[in-house]
Amino acid sequence: MFLFLVIALAVVVAAVTLAVVGGGEGTGPLPEEAPQRLHDPLPWDRPVTRADVDSLRFPLAARGYRMSDVDDALGRLAAELAERDARIADLEAALTPPRVSVEKAAPEDTP
Repeated sequence: MFLFLVIALAVVVAAVTLAVVGGGEGTGPLPEEAPQRLHDPLPWDRPVTRADVDSLRFPLAARGYRMSDVDDALGRLAAELAERDARIADLEAALTPPRVSVEKAAPEDTP
């Protein structure tokens, strides 16, 4: 059993040595890769549609998605929703007639 462990350890050491010494010739460090950017952001020249949101895909980063891309998209969607909510409130206010408060006047004393 002891002989088997010694042979296995020698094989592991040899494999690591070959990988470190033999694999590093001429390759150098990994090249720097430019970070991926959002290719098709939400349009600024027109209102955002459902198709725009459905087609929105964020590029992957080291720990998920690039926070700046997600923050930009969420900020744009929040602005669009706030604008639409204000427009809906304005239209609903225009449709409902104003409420007139009728106060009962006290009967005047007539001479």
